[in-house]
Amino acid sequence: MDKALKGVKVIQLANFIAAAATGRYLADHGADVIIVEAAKGDPLRYTQEQEGRPQQMLENTTWEYLNGNKRCISINTKTKEGMDALLKLLEDADVLVTNWRLAALERAGLDYETLKTKYPKLIYSMILGYGKTGPDKDLPGYDFTAFFGRGGYTENLRRRGGQPITMIPGLGDNNVGLMLALGIVTALYKRQQTGKGDFVSASLYETAIFNQSVMLMGAQYNGAALEYPISIYDNKNPLNGAYLSSDDRIIQCAMPDYNPRFEHFCEVIGRKDMIESGKFWPQADMLAAGNLTECIDEFSATFAQKTCEEWKKILTEGDIPFSVAYSWKEILEDPQANAIGAFYDCVCPNGQVRKVTHTPVRIDSEGELDGRTAPLIGEQGPEILKEIGYTDEQIAGMLENGSLYVWKPEQ
Repeated sequence: MDKALKGVKVIQLANFIAAAATGRYLADHGADVIIVEAAKGDPLRYTQEQEGRPQQMLENTTWEYLNGNKRCISINTKTKEGMDALLKLLEDADVLVTNWRLAALERAGLDYETLKTKYPKLIYSMILGYGKTGPDKDLPGYDFTAFFGRGGYTENLRRRGGQPITMIPGLGDNNVGLMLALGIVTALYKRQQTGKGDFVSASLYETAIFNQSVMLMGAQYNGAALEYPISIYDNKNPLNGAYLSSDDRIIQCAMPDYNPRFEHFCEVIGRKDMIESGKFWPQADMLAAGNLTECIDEFSATFAQKTCEEWKKILTEGDIPFSVAYSWKEILEDPQANAIGAFYDCVCPNGQVRKVTHTPVRIDSEGELDGRTAPLIGEQGPEILKEIGYTDEQIAGMLENGSLYVWKPEQ
């Protein structure tokens, strides 16, 4: 079954997560994505300690989720032969995806202004830390800094007066990677109309800003948004609260429309007395009377009287929007996550079978997403060079002088 992006050739000149996430989305929908990697390998191949996975090249689930369905060539772009090979790869490429910093691209002659003259139909796409303009455009950008830190998460997700929380690696990168993929597909559609390439960018910082639009817009007024970071007792809507069951599981509720939901919620959890008291509804009156803390305490005490399983049954039967807060292990085993195809069974190069995440977009006519094993360093290099006209002798010469590299397990 043909995929939507079949026939689209993508060169991924990048490292770490965000740009690779872009490439994975495009590959999942049929693009031929070719990773251009250095001989030592992407730094992402060596981050096992903080992720808890095996310390070997042949079982790297992080690399798998980002680079499955792709091919890889390892060339030394600091040599003339290596740079020539990269430029030849770009001759018939549709898209270049990179996260190199602007200054490094300019030094290498790979900046947009240079390449758009050589390849006028190329969609040149970039992951940026802080954007392509402004006083901080050249700062190094990682999701822990440009997305979480400056983007407002680290400050506002902690409890007031508490220690900063530890952010989740890759979360911001995956976000911005999918945003860039959206921009690339849009630019490809425009190219069908104009015949011209374009420059597409997405930044960690602006993606974080967009994600927090609700509270950022609210911060223009003297209201709840300016009170963040908040404690549990500063949550103006207790129906959006998280409460602990008797077995210490977190039950997260989500009812932003407090007034029409309050009575039904209280009936479901067995607290009609809270309706009858008149202290907790409507919401504006509760806040004005200073009864918010008491409301939260009453809900907390109620949830502490039953187990998580008991609350799941009660809240589900009552059609209350809620979720138990899952651990990562529980998500891996969740029947719903597996039913929607969030994971596939990946056969790692060492033969181990591990669950790996799919990108989260489905197109019915394409059928199921593929999950081909991610390439080792330079694994398809010789075949890729042959496709663009290199002879066996030329390839052998490049392998010998180090312009081309293919990693072998014994290394």
